[in-house]
Amino acid sequence: MSTIPVDPFRDDAARHQHWAEQEEAAAAATRDIASVPAVEVISTAAVHLLSAAAVKTGLADDPDNQLDLDEARKLINALAGLITAAAPEVGDQHARSLRDGLRSVQLAFREASAIPDEPGKGPGEKYTGSVI
Repeated sequence: MSTIPVDPFRDDAARHQHWAEQEEAAAAATRDIASVPAVEVISTAAVHLLSAAAVKTGLADDPDNQLDLDEARKLINALAGLITAAAPEVGDQHARSLRDGLRSVQLAFREASAIPDEPGKGPGEKYTGSVI
């Protein structure tokens, strides 16, 4: 017996109301993001990349199940590129703390690797130089 999907919008008025609410939520989000300084947007993106890289390099609460060095490499490369490109824009204070976090995940990656990359060839090192 097959299951027939149920349309949550039983009529056009409900569907129209739903889309109107979605459009208003999108407009509110746009207004909110417009008031956020660029430094905060950049820092927030970097912190998200840093957090994800930390989890994937085994620095979180369940490293046996969360370690994924292939994914970590991608995240660290993206983080290093963002920090390198944004450093002149965000200022030394913000950039310094982001670089410290980046270095920590780069070292954690190297430590977690069964076969470490050559110095200068690890994730993000084309942007930062060797972390050893």
